Order: sequence, then C-alpha cells, then structure tokens
Amino acid sequence: MNWAVLLCALVALSECNVKISLIKGKTARETLMEKGLWEETRLKFPYKPMAKFYQTGDEAMTNDADLSYYGVISIGTPPQSFNVIFDTGSSNLWVPSVYCSSQACQNHAKFNPAQSSTFTWANKPVSIQYGTGSMTGRLAYDTVSVGGISVTQQIFGASQTEAPFMANMVADGILGLAFPNLAASGATPVFDNMMSQGLVSQNLFSVYLSGNSAQGSVVSFGDIESNYYTGQITWIPLSSETYWQINMDSVTINGNTVACNGGCQAIIDTGTSQIVGPTTDINNMNSWVGATTDQYGDATVNCNNIPNMPEVTFTLNGNAFTIPASAYTSQVNSNGCMTGFGNGGTQQLWILGDVFIRQYYAIFDRQNNNVGLAQIA
Repeated sequence: MNWAVLLCALVALSECNVKISLIKGKTARETLMEKGLWEETRLKFPYKPMAKFYQTGDEAMTNDADLSYYGVISIGTPPQSFNVIFDTGSSNLWVPSVYCSSQACQNHAKFNPAQSSTFTWANKPVSIQYGTGSMTGRLAYDTVSVGGISVTQQIFGASQTEAPFMANMVADGILGLAFPNLAASGATPVFDNMMSQGLVSQNLFSVYLSGNSAQGSVVSFGDIESNYYTGQITWIPLSSETYWQINMDSVTINGNTVACNGGCQAIIDTGTSQIVGPTTDINNMNSWVGATTDQYGDATVNCNNIPNMPEVTFTLNGNAFTIPASAYTSQVNSNGCMTGFGNGGTQQLWILGDVFIRQYYAIFDRQNNNVGLAQIA
C-alpha cells in the first residue's frame, strides 16, 4: 500500500476524492458581441490557439474568446477565492494580485499577500506569453484549497501586469494540470503536490463538461465517476509526458480521410474551446461539412442545415471517437452558427478541446500515463 492510499485510509474519504463544480459561464465572445465590440476586439487581438504550445515565455496562456468553464479555488489563510480555468494544456497556477494595475486586473479578484498568514514570496519572477501580449508577476507560496483538498506550500504566480484581452474573460486565473516539466521556473504543479502530499487516493483526475447547461460540469481529483459516462473506458497511452499528448491516426467524414492523413499528434486540452488543427486540414474539414470560412478563420454554417451535416470521426490509437454535427456546431448570434474546428496555422499538432471533451468523459491518469475516454452518459 503506497503512502497516498494509507493516508487516505486514515482521513475522511471525501478529502481524498474531491469533486469541483465548474460553471459554464458567458464567453468573452458573447460579452463583446453584446457590447458591439467583438469585431474591433478580434482585429486587435487575433486568436492564436497554438500560442500556448509554441511560445517563448515561461508559461503558456491563451486569449481564447470561447472558453466558458471555470471553477472556484481559494488561496491563503484566511482563504481568498478565485475563479480559475482548470487547464490540462499548461502546468502553472496563477491569479491576479493587488500589485497589478493593468486594466485586466481591475474587474477580477486580486490576491492580497498581506491578508494571508501563510504567504511567503519565492523571490522569482514569472512571465506568461499570450498570443497577443503577456502577463508578468512574481512567484510565491501559500495554501491552496481546491474543494476539500488543502495543498500546503503551493507555488503560484501573482500577476503584476496582464494583457488587455484578459479584461474580457470571466475567469481570474489559470490552474494548470499538465506535467511538471512544462512548469515555469521549476514550479511544482498543484496536482503533483496533491499526489506527493497524499491528498488523493488515486493519482488521476477526471473531467466532465456539460453541453448546454450552466451547471453540472465537474473536475474530480482522485476519482473516476461512473455516473458521468456509459460503456467502457478506452485507455490511450501518452506519446509524450509533457502535455496530455496522444497518437491520432486520422480524421474521417463518411469514411473519407479528410485530415491527419498518415497520423499526427493530438493533445486533450480542457483549456482550449475548439478542436484545432493545421490550416489545410481544418479548411478541408470545414469544407466537407458545408461551412464557409471568413477572413478571421471562423467557419459558419446555416443553423437549419445542422441535422443533415455529417459526423466527424477521430481515430485515436486505433479507436474511433465520433462527434455529431450538433456537438461540433454552436449558435453564435441570430444570424448563424459556427463550427468548432479552429485554424491552428502551420503547426502539425492537434488540440482536442472542449468541443471534443463535451462528448467524451476524460480521465487523466498520472499513475499509468494514460488518457481514458468514455462516451458521456
């Protein structure tokens, strides 16, 4: 019996298997459209979905206008609460601080070190590269509470400047759930500390993202919850222990290979809203489903055509995962619907983001370095 299991046997089981409710909130795109500012903003801050995977700063970040899932954590003693995106595509935790004077910090919760008795500075700077700017700040240590789990001496970033686009986001910060070798300045990720401090009964976490409902989405630490999926779990070995990266064999529509011909690499990423791939492949997929792509890369369809649009199948390590048109499209305004296939530029890496994860309950297994996928219930 390992120490984590032994410790969990000595404390309340609820402390070793913790479920965090996620809220499906309004996206930045929706907020900006309501204000009549979307066209101006998208020109000023063009979306670069691959920026967080190929960037020059210490930590990855994104200006994804369609991210909508966030949950509440707290930092410090007594606790100060923050809405964060639980992001399997990055590894660090960061939140705004009272030392941040950027516009983006003014409408978000800010951490105040002076109000926490357990806070200490790490005396290291941190820099996060966005697709359209950057966040800078300092690293620090404090107690971080995620649901019923309190992680002591957790290192995190306290921002001092933030890129303007963050002002449009609901979430205050990011809690990264990728591997430690991606973390800025050698910082230990939150889940790694959960494991080393014996706070989870299994070295895994799982994610269920609801579709249309604002409620019901969860991240479960240390547990696989069978009520969220149906059928068997398909386990896929990681091809790289950095991101949650796996082998993808092909993307097919009506039996025809339309993308990823000959195989490619894909990342299961809760911190990206769309399914993102190389420009040529994404354009081909959008063409096959009958979408028209505009100058910004958004692919629109007539909402009335959705019932007749084809399914898209992603074959991962020999296993087929099919997404219906109702899942890969969404209504963006009164004028039309948009596909969830995003242009990733020339990079050959694929991101299977929230559009994919809403269809498949996802288990991130650090013990065996696998991803588990099962059809949502």
